[in-house]
Amino acid sequence: MIVALMFLGMVGLILINVPIAIALGIVAMGAMVYSSGLDSLLNAAIVMFTGATSFPLLAIPLFVLAGAIMNSSSLSRRLISFASALVGFVKGGLAMINIATSMFFAEISGSAVADVAAMGSILIPAMKKRGYPKEFAAAITSSSATLAVIIPPSIPMILYAVMADTSVVQLFVAGIVPGVLCGGAMMALCYWYAKRRNYPVEEVFQWSKVRSTFKDAAWAFLLPVIILGGIFGGIVTATEGAALAVLAALFIGGVIYRELDWQHLYNSMIDGATQTATVMLLVAASALLGVYLTEQQMPQQLAAWLSSITSNKIAVLAILNVFFLVIGLFLHSAAAIILVVPIVMPLVKAVGIDPVHFGLIVTLNLGIGQQTPPVASVLMASCAIAKADMWKVTRVNLPFIGVLLATLMLVTYVPAVPMFLVEMFYR
Repeated sequence: MIVALMFLGMVGLILINVPIAIALGIVAMGAMVYSSGLDSLLNAAIVMFTGATSFPLLAIPLFVLAGAIMNSSSLSRRLISFASALVGFVKGGLAMINIATSMFFAEISGSAVADVAAMGSILIPAMKKRGYPKEFAAAITSSSATLAVIIPPSIPMILYAVMADTSVVQLFVAGIVPGVLCGGAMMALCYWYAKRRNYPVEEVFQWSKVRSTFKDAAWAFLLPVIILGGIFGGIVTATEGAALAVLAALFIGGVIYRELDWQHLYNSMIDGATQTATVMLLVAASALLGVYLTEQQMPQQLAAWLSSITSNKIAVLAILNVFFLVIGLFLHSAAAIILVVPIVMPLVKAVGIDPVHFGLIVTLNLGIGQQTPPVASVLMASCAIAKADMWKVTRVNLPFIGVLLATLMLVTYVPAVPMFLVEMFYR
């Protein structure tokens, strides 16, 4: 009963435009007072502070800052030029370039919104000039940006690892194959559209152009090598890798490309601080809720209840997929992970689902949520750049959402797809 009241209370507060983090904190403190009296609030500030100061969470502001710094330099233009030389000869070349560039940028930012901001402002106007409908340009940019949360490094994966107490590095490794498969499937779908609608070829394939654009973007490609090579090689933790990313971004943008001035650096720091504050406030508020739910043993009760219905792993995964897809319609990925993952983890462990495998399932579900209104944070950002109606773009975007759903089903029911590399290198 109390859980239902908490949920209704939070929904009511969100509907009157109370920020999610504030609504979460109010509901959590209200439940604590109802169950244990005012004395239960004495340690609220300490609980919130402790919850938001976990060392792995430090990777989030650092990755955000690294991405913002690289956005301030000519990274986007250099990556797009290389992608154009590589796949621009194919029918529908700009659509292919859009997806390929997102896959490259995903290895730097870890944020789908950052991907849209960096690539969409260049590629969407270019696609419109070349005769692509603005709805199609917005849909491609939005869906391909979701690859940034699947291909490592990924900010939602870091949050999940903290909430589920599992390995960030193994989650990053598990995301490589699904991310590449999903990007390849999106390219195949774009090619099908291009053949039907006669979308143009961008340029003739030339090895000399590939070599020259790769050389021009070589320092940009060095950044993910530093980040992921250090993390996967066991040289640094994910948090230390994020710190290296910031240093490398400063060096590449300021010394090598010479395009990072003090104003750009200031704007990058403000942007990084704003995004970080939003996530960390959610984390702090969720710590209060987590303490309350743990004291009331509600996650264990939920696990016992669902286990009494079915203990079949396939059925449980189907239920959790539907649950997270629905949650993704109404909550941003950070809020959904923070709010829901601690509650469902006892059930996940009880039926024998690997936490790393489940992390990929959660990440893909919430990546789909970035494309499905009413919240659809990434889709809205893409529509704003394209100046297109969100619902018209959503209709065009449905086949690309279908690709994401197909990837989700593959990851869910063929665990070897995400876990193959994890098993090879870490177990």
